[in-house]
Amino acid sequence: MCQLLGMNCNSPTDIVFSFEGFRRRAGITDHHSDGFGIAFFEGKGVRVFRDDKPCSSSPIADCVKQYHIKSLNVIAHIRKATQGQVNLENTHPFMREIWGENWVFAHNGNLKTMPDLSESRAQPIGTTDSEAAFCYMVEKLKVRYPKKPDDQAIFDAVQEISCELAELGTFNFILSNGQIMLAHCSTNLHYVMRKAPFGKAFRIDDEGVIDFNEYAKPNDKVNIISTFPLTKNEQWVKMEHGGFVMFKDGEKIHEVVGVFKQLEDDGTTCRVQDTVQSQQAA
Repeated sequence: MCQLLGMNCNSPTDIVFSFEGFRRRAGITDHHSDGFGIAFFEGKGVRVFRDDKPCSSSPIADCVKQYHIKSLNVIAHIRKATQGQVNLENTHPFMREIWGENWVFAHNGNLKTMPDLSESRAQPIGTTDSEAAFCYMVEKLKVRYPKKPDDQAIFDAVQEISCELAELGTFNFILSNGQIMLAHCSTNLHYVMRKAPFGKAFRIDDEGVIDFNEYAKPNDKVNIISTFPLTKNEQWVKMEHGGFVMFKDGEKIHEVVGVFKQLEDDGTTCRVQDTVQSQQAA
């Protein structure tokens, strides 16, 4: 399957240190070599780089390294194709308009059944289950809320749609509109929260080392989300099956730790939230 990388922070930050370890998993330390993409939010705009070549050797990925783009929200993806040919239109992340905003989505997993898009105004351009799932989510959100609701309502709605789509297969994803970042875990997804006091970080995939004290300001807060941890000396949080989290301005705003199926008296099953934590940004 694919792998995901996301960053949410309270001050524009470049993702080069994490991205350089992540891209090695596309043909050097792992086999996710069927294309890559990375999206940087800049105000209301999005700067997107995509290639159907392996990220580890892509000149476009080299450009990202050299550019040192700073952003509050970044989503990256390296692909191991399960559905759809290896080509540019099937390369993540995907982008759609919701409530007059750019929303960017990247998925890791495999939906055994495609969602029903027969009545949907949002339609996929490529042939992946991932883009189809995103179009389904876009349509559901627009129908439920003709105008943009508050963050809590978005969290609740996307979490509900995520549970529905997760019934169709493996559904790990990262989603952002440049203000908030949402992440859902079916199997593997981890995050680490970086804030003062800062120290050194050592990459897992090579010998890369960084001392954040040389780059970060005392009030900086950065969340990194990845399919698997990228560093070996930081305290990465492994999300549970069904876990769902929202980050904003470098803070974890809302989190559903996990969900499980409970057998009812009539023999049916229902989804139950294991633990719900909510915290407002300081």
